[in-house]
Amino acid sequence: MQSPFGFHPLHSRTMINTRSPGVFLSLLIALSLAEVGHSRHGRRRSNIAASLPSSDNFSTFCLNGGLSVPSLITGAPLFCKCPDGLSGRRCEIAVEKGDSCYEGIGVLYRGTVSKSVSGKTCEIWDLHARRRYLSSDLHSGRHNYCRNIQYRLRPWCNVRKNHQLVREYCDIPQCDVESSSPAPSTSTSPIMPQASADLTCGQRTIRKQTKIVGGTVSTVESHPWIAAIFWRSKSKQNVFRCGGSLISACWVITAAHCFPEGSQTRHQRLSVTLGKNALNESDSTVEQTFRVEQIFIHEQFNHSEQNYNNDIALLKLKAMYGKCAEETNSVKTVCLPPPLKSLPPGTTCEIAGYGKEKFGLWYNSQFLRKAQVNLLADDVCRQKDYYGEMVNNNMFCAARPDWSQDACEGDSGGPLVCEVDNTLFLFGIVSWGDGCAKENKPGVYTRVTNYNKWIEEKTSLPTITTGTMFPQK
Repeated sequence: MQSPFGFHPLHSRTMINTRSPGVFLSLLIALSLAEVGHSRHGRRRSNIAASLPSSDNFSTFCLNGGLSVPSLITGAPLFCKCPDGLSGRRCEIAVEKGDSCYEGIGVLYRGTVSKSVSGKTCEIWDLHARRRYLSSDLHSGRHNYCRNIQYRLRPWCNVRKNHQLVREYCDIPQCDVESSSPAPSTSTSPIMPQASADLTCGQRTIRKQTKIVGGTVSTVESHPWIAAIFWRSKSKQNVFRCGGSLISACWVITAAHCFPEGSQTRHQRLSVTLGKNALNESDSTVEQTFRVEQIFIHEQFNHSEQNYNNDIALLKLKAMYGKCAEETNSVKTVCLPPPLKSLPPGTTCEIAGYGKEKFGLWYNSQFLRKAQVNLLADDVCRQKDYYGEMVNNNMFCAARPDWSQDACEGDSGGPLVCEVDNTLFLFGIVSWGDGCAKENKPGVYTRVTNYNKWIEEKTSLPTITTGTMFPQK
């Protein structure tokens, strides 16, 4: 194992207190004298110089805010004193909580685990992977350690099966994470459908977010109420249709326009998956999938004026052995605000979904994404250069001030949540809009607080529709 100074560790167990200025200076002098000794015993100075950066690059030798420790003889950097969370000779390696676990989806994992879940030893990364993804990794990627180089669900590697290279996830658990909610029960039994969901609603596990071009990839723990609704086609394929939000163990709320067949929609062909990070991958250790027992589309939903009035629907999940969703870090319910409650314009809220990253793309986002939007005043959204009279009291608008991010096609039915006193409340359902992130054309959302009574009538769950979790002032 290499020491932080780039030398092999001493065999002696004697500890040196390098925090003492005198001892640390002595160590630097010793290192410098070692350099002189090397040059006096036949090593040419040209060889030393060739192995070090030019003087023009000394200031950039240490990466990510590292502090360069120079040689007293040549002035060249010997090593870097790295900030917390970084290691390596140039502070190029991100350190998580250890080799034994990863955070988020493991994009920053830099441990040395090299075993797959099947127990096979990982193969060394090929030249293409090293050049494209691992050039700043340990040994420039010349290793077989697990990595998540393509934003998959968690760290993985290539293993050899039947003389072929195949991709397998690695045998690494997720690190313990700080939760903004009380610790979940240690029981592995799913929550009973009859259990009161409002006691733990609106809480989420705080996870690191991974920035990528075009938006923010969000782990499902940051929006654990997100639901992915699928339609089984005639060819027996499950096709993603819409997003939704879990409001109780057996109930998902979504948009009515997700079901163009209306009352003729065959609920038997619908399924709902909770805890899903990516549309193109499944993880049975995190996800929970249910068939749909019943669907309720608002009786007065219509889009005759192409404005999707009363754009709201409910899906009742089919219980298995009398139980529906089990509360985990990846699956939780979101709170409903009190009837007719609204927040002031300018309030920052969050949207999440698997929709298109840009208007006009033919494919949805591979991963769950999130964005922040600000609520707009109703009179602003009803101006002629916005939507005019197309927006009514059952809707509201939200957008980024710079129009840079927005809900888009494929996000329909998903949540708009607003945080009040550390609890997340579902104020909106992604409904419609003119394009995506288009100036003066904000996203339009179903105003959930207009439908508390309707939700209570369909679910027979008054405890979740009264808004008792909303702070009383």
